[in-house]
Amino acid sequence: MTNDMDKKKSIFANNLNILIILLGALLIVLISFKGGLMVGMRKADFSCGWGDNYHRNFGGPKGGFFRQFGNQEMMEADGTFGQILQIDAGKLIIQGPDEMEKIILITDQTVIKRFVETIKYSDLKIDDYVVIIGEPNRAGQIEAKLIRVLPPPGPDQKFGPPPPQHRPFDIKFKR
Repeated sequence: MTNDMDKKKSIFANNLNILIILLGALLIVLISFKGGLMVGMRKADFSCGWGDNYHRNFGGPKGGFFRQFGNQEMMEADGTFGQILQIDAGKLIIQGPDEMEKIILITDQTVIKRFVETIKYSDLKIDDYVVIIGEPNRAGQIEAKLIRVLPPPGPDQKFGPPPPQHRPFDIKFKR
């Protein structure tokens, strides 16, 4: 009788351990999925805000910007790189290799580096090449946390629009 009770307790303990492990694994999968959703929503929110506020930021078309670029992927929300087109009080306008202009907001907490040297906002010049790391805001702008000034590309390096990329459904085969 005691032997049967021990077997039942052992089976119950094993089943309980398996259940706890499965619930833990399910929790990890759900947390990972939620993290992916949050990242995707952040990128989509930035792209939407950028398009909705394009006419306010750049004087572009009133209806927004994405009507002209309907099949492009979402924009990078947490940073960009490119060439400085304009320097204003507290903001930069950057043109990236995709030829899209982005507004970069500068604060007192923004760190600006040229190689290892920390420089001032006033040291930036039009046509400097920069990498920006920051956070998007609801107006489609990037609030810079770090700006790194790069040397200009060499004669054999290309800085311009990326080559066209084709997705499988874009390619049409001739018969």
